[in-house]
Amino acid sequence: MTDTTAVATDLQDERLTRRSGLAGVLADSWDRVRGGDIGALPVIIGLFVIWGIFEAVNQNFLSPLNLSNLLMQMTSTGVISLGIVLVLLLGEIDLSVGSVSGLASAIIGVLAAKQGLPQPLAIVIAILAGVTVGLIYSVVFNRFGVPSFVITLAGLLAFQGLMLLLLGKDGSLNLGTFDTSFIVWWGQAAYVPAWLAYVLVVLAAVVFTVLKLYGNRRRRAAGLSAQPTWLTVTGGVALAVLLAAIVWYLYFQIGRQRSRGIGWMFVFFVALVLILHYALKRTKWGRSIYAVGGNREAARRAGINVTLIITTVFVIGSALAAVGGMLAAGRLGTSTTSAGTADVNLNAIAAAVIGGTSLFGGRGAAWNAVLGIVIIQSISSGLDLLSLNSSWKFIITGIVLLVAVILDATARRSRERHGRA
Repeated sequence: MTDTTAVATDLQDERLTRRSGLAGVLADSWDRVRGGDIGALPVIIGLFVIWGIFEAVNQNFLSPLNLSNLLMQMTSTGVISLGIVLVLLLGEIDLSVGSVSGLASAIIGVLAAKQGLPQPLAIVIAILAGVTVGLIYSVVFNRFGVPSFVITLAGLLAFQGLMLLLLGKDGSLNLGTFDTSFIVWWGQAAYVPAWLAYVLVVLAAVVFTVLKLYGNRRRRAAGLSAQPTWLTVTGGVALAVLLAAIVWYLYFQIGRQRSRGIGWMFVFFVALVLILHYALKRTKWGRSIYAVGGNREAARRAGINVTLIITTVFVIGSALAAVGGMLAAGRLGTSTTSAGTADVNLNAIAAAVIGGTSLFGGRGAAWNAVLGIVIIQSISSGLDLLSLNSSWKFIITGIVLLVAVILDATARRSRERHGRA
């Protein structure tokens, strides 16, 4: 009985059912949609609509070169958005991630370019600075009860000022070229060889299939509905074919300007997403985050160390902001006062929300950051190709963000009517 209870607790948003096989899986999926659990479907549909419109007006939008550049351009803000996903899962907000990323960029520039410290050491110090920021936020939040909105708003101003103070009259510091600087090479010239990209595709499909089969076995042991084995294997094969087609297109598409393919920086972003996804879905820490975000008092009464959970989330969120600032500095090749400005801050928050993370706490996933930042970067890239004023980026992104929040609020009301958490 204990084992069955542990397995059922480990599977979020699931309920006991006697349905089995493909029909049961489809029926349960339909029940979740009717109950307001629409998942990433609206985001995916919106992404295809955006891509279709931009490709129709400019055939270079879906070219391998532009898609390769899009993947690299979205990475730094995407990493920052991962931290925002964690904070939103608690039902809180962090308005300072842009300033923290800019501060990390400035620290790397001052220590490496100006003081001559080895770049790896400067990177470690910059990330530790982000960790320190998260610790400060958590102490003020837990000890004094100051709302996260106020704490991080103060941080936005303070760390923006500290960044300006560090860079001083220089305004910007050159980090070198990709021949002399690791961080610049990583942000501009480090690409995965084509053969290795195919190996990673096969590895990803195999891992996906094995984990799904293992999960299905646990679900059946707990009396829950599960995918038929043949359907899981078919899904793994389909995933491998889809990813292989994407790799082929990015590396070997004939008739259009070829790109360099997939950058290691983007692979690093995906690796972070996978790690965070596992931590949220398969660890006690991750389940505790959802519990605290869903009902903080109930989580406390259930024995969860709410203070520790809040502390770890703020620390990891600020550390990811620092990593995002490091990646942005490498991409630009400079540490500048424009790093981490308002558009970075707002895009990181918007990406998490547009991707499907609830503003009300307790609902969301690491992949939401990927979906959201792809939407935002696609809009930016498409408008750049059309040579439209940057003001349209903010207008369209704002409209998309509003639609995402409306969908979230509507789904939440629907879940409440159907008695779902």
